[in-house]
Amino acid sequence: MPPPPPPGGGYVPGGGMQYASQRTDGLAIASLITGILSIVCCVLGVVLGPAAAIMGFVARGRITASNGTVGGGGLAIGGLVLGVIGFIAAVVWILIFAFSSNATTTT
Repeated sequence: MPPPPPPGGGYVPGGGMQYASQRTDGLAIASLITGILSIVCCVLGVVLGPAAAIMGFVARGRITASNGTVGGGGLAIGGLVLGVIGFIAAVVWILIFAFSSNATTTT
């Protein structure tokens, strides 16, 4: 009696083509973290807000130019938006503080 043929023509269950996962752009992560900090630390939002927005803008360009090999576009946009919001909130907070302290002085 001859030996039986190999099962399924050499197919190994669970095997197959494995693709490398998309790596996340570090600048996008930094943009998101800086954007969150610009909202949490109101006074520092004047500095951290524009930094987050610029990093998010640059990261978005790098992600677009990578043709899908680098991910994190949502993180970059989130950091950009949070940076702008943090900057605006910090400026408004500083203006309110400046005008309210000036108006409450009595002689």
